[in-house]
Amino acid sequence: MKKSSRLSLRLQIRSFKNTFFQLNDLPFKGLIPDSLIEAIHQSGNVRSTVFTPLVTLRAFLFQVLSSTGACKEAVAHVLVERISLDYNANSMNTGPYCKSRLRLQLSHLKEAVTSSGKVLHNQASSNWLWNGFRVMLVDGTTLLMPDTDSNQKTYPQQKAQKQGLGFPIVRLVGLVSLATGACIDYAIGPYQGKRTGETSLFSDLIQSLCKQDLLLGDRYYTSYANIALLTKQGTSLVFRQQSTVKNDFRLGQYLGAKDHIIIVKKPKKKTVWISDAAWAELPDELLIREFSVKGIVYVTTLMNAKNYPKKSLAELYHQRWKIEVDFRTIKTHMGMEMLRCKTAEMVKKEIAVHLLAYNLIRANIARAACLNDKEPRHLSFMAAVQLMRNTASLCITLTGVALGKIIHPLLVAIA
Repeated sequence: MKKSSRLSLRLQIRSFKNTFFQLNDLPFKGLIPDSLIEAIHQSGNVRSTVFTPLVTLRAFLFQVLSSTGACKEAVAHVLVERISLDYNANSMNTGPYCKSRLRLQLSHLKEAVTSSGKVLHNQASSNWLWNGFRVMLVDGTTLLMPDTDSNQKTYPQQKAQKQGLGFPIVRLVGLVSLATGACIDYAIGPYQGKRTGETSLFSDLIQSLCKQDLLLGDRYYTSYANIALLTKQGTSLVFRQQSTVKNDFRLGQYLGAKDHIIIVKKPKKKTVWISDAAWAELPDELLIREFSVKGIVYVTTLMNAKNYPKKSLAELYHQRWKIEVDFRTIKTHMGMEMLRCKTAEMVKKEIAVHLLAYNLIRANIARAACLNDKEPRHLSFMAAVQLMRNTASLCITLTGVALGKIIHPLLVAIA
């Protein structure tokens, strides 16, 4: 006789972990800590016997990974799971699922993104590092969403567009691990207005960086305030120099041809996004290294030219473009370029779920690379997505050795 009630908590947690290959004997375990999974389970006013918070989140993840991105895909995924576990099938009506999504806590979704990203970044194999540094990339992008009053109010369309002829637009700035491709943290805001630029949003992410990180960023991030704040917490950086800065390599401490250390004075005008108190705490001057390779001028806080030759730094900086590829992957292959939710609050949750799904795929790629002596960046993202889509219902029903016999060959296939 089929069971009609909701899945037990044990089954919900097992299904969640199994479908995303989170086994204890695999690398990068604990992407989403048990304490957070428990908090998600207990969140919200759960009325549905089918769409509990954990079931809803997993369905939401498979929705953004599906080829259509439709709510029907999510509901169908839950139906297949329930049948596989000998529970009564749920209705294909999307209403209960959509109502349950509303009750998911944004703070939990955001924490799941940052937790999974940091595990992947911090546990990256030493072979994937650059001179012992965990290299981080920063960049910004924009996303569109349905033209509703709620979305327009929070994320207005571009001012150059006529009313009714454009879509609401949100700016996103993210930190991505060069080694694993995982999103470590992100910030979003309107496309235009006060404190909505890339550097303003980046200021909220600085605390996610640490001493072992080396940050690569384009010229948007080369400001006195950014360099001072990163230096204060011990985070190294390599940025493109701003085009408005005049370079004179005859000045400062000579390190080599077009390579020197100079003193930069604190600007008299405060940066817009920083508070008066924080600005006052910044030092009156900074030591930075400036160098030129093939006509491009860079800025870094790695002062030792012997340990960090300028050509090596320039070659490393060219890896910065990979974050642009990562954003294109999320937007194009995962459908985040045009979001689907019709309220600003749900748009925030949709973005978080997209990035969490992206990190969970990156985790499987990192596991495959680690077990097969490969580098994650050399493996196919879409192959990992397709394998997980097609094996999810099978992984739900298996445990122990039987599950391992399925997942290990899948990781070999990804590699």
